[in-house]
Amino acid sequence: MKPRSVVILGSTGSIGRSCLDVIRQNPGSFAVRALAAHSNVELLIEQYREFRPEYVCIVDATKAKALAQALASEKVRILVGDSDLVSLAGLPDVDLVVNAIVGAAGLKASLEAVSHQKGLALANKESLVVGGPIFRPMIEQGKATILPIDSEHSAIWQSLLSGKRSEVRDIILTASGGPFRELALERFGAITVEQALAHPTWKMGPKISIDSATMVNKGLEIIEAVTLFSISASKIKVVIHPQSIVHSMVEFQDSSVIAQLSRPDMRLPITYALFWPDRVRSDFGRMDWADVQKLTFEPPDLAKFPLLRLAREVAETGGDIPAVYNAANEIAVEAFLNRQVGFTDIYRVVAETVAQTLPTAEPTVADILAADSEARVKARKSLETVRC
Repeated sequence: MKPRSVVILGSTGSIGRSCLDVIRQNPGSFAVRALAAHSNVELLIEQYREFRPEYVCIVDATKAKALAQALASEKVRILVGDSDLVSLAGLPDVDLVVNAIVGAAGLKASLEAVSHQKGLALANKESLVVGGPIFRPMIEQGKATILPIDSEHSAIWQSLLSGKRSEVRDIILTASGGPFRELALERFGAITVEQALAHPTWKMGPKISIDSATMVNKGLEIIEAVTLFSISASKIKVVIHPQSIVHSMVEFQDSSVIAQLSRPDMRLPITYALFWPDRVRSDFGRMDWADVQKLTFEPPDLAKFPLLRLAREVAETGGDIPAVYNAANEIAVEAFLNRQVGFTDIYRVVAETVAQTLPTAEPTVADILAADSEARVKARKSLETVRC
């Protein structure tokens, strides 16, 4: 069988590294055509030497010289910057584009991939959060093949195979609850960056870790699921499941609930996406059921995690408001990581920015990008009133 040709955008991040591990452990199944990273040039060089792609791309132009010097004797095309990264998503003779870029920057790459009829293995939540009004009709009309890599959406995708879409009563997204599930609300104002980065289950990058701590990640997943599965926000529920074994569930109209379970290991949903529509033998996430003593579920505390409540309101509003929510959150999280604002200020900045924006019901790509840009300006102004 001919190896599948793959482009990996965000190859040095946690998802990108996991993708390459899946490829490494399935020799002969994939040919890596291109690797792209934001700024980790040292790891990108290591990855090139192992996988020998035709293209490597570094977004941070200040690292381009180091990359060129290290690979001067190699027959590889070196690309630099955001536009070059996006161009990799449209390379000819590529079967699958893995979009593991963090943030709204992934939108253009996702659009490039689907416009060239590539399979899109998507870990970039923001593509569907920000670009929902663009992607939803493409998905519904069969013009976009999007294979979710997020463990929750992969679980839903797999569970939906048990029935017709018209038979779905609810989608139940599970959440670990992050590091502050049991912390008293009155102590949230003193949360440090280090505490917020200490996720109890998953090892992720800093931005995603903070989103988990605020439960924005689950809010983004609600918005994403609306687009990916063509379902109303009112049919998407969230429950806290600290063991992170049930990755999400689908309840059908006969009250049957179908779930996907495994140990937390991102390589399992990645493997499913990379090999789809086939399942291959793998031990990633394999369970020893004799060791599973309990599975618990509880409702999220919306007083502690108001951004989750706001996300549902944003999902119901739709249009370009999800882009505003996402952009404001990116600005606020960056400020928190830089110790410019407190943990609870993230909510204030996002809520103020959303409240200041009138929605556009059927936005174009240009409208969405403009809303994203304007939201960042508003969020930075809001930051000035809450600086530490």
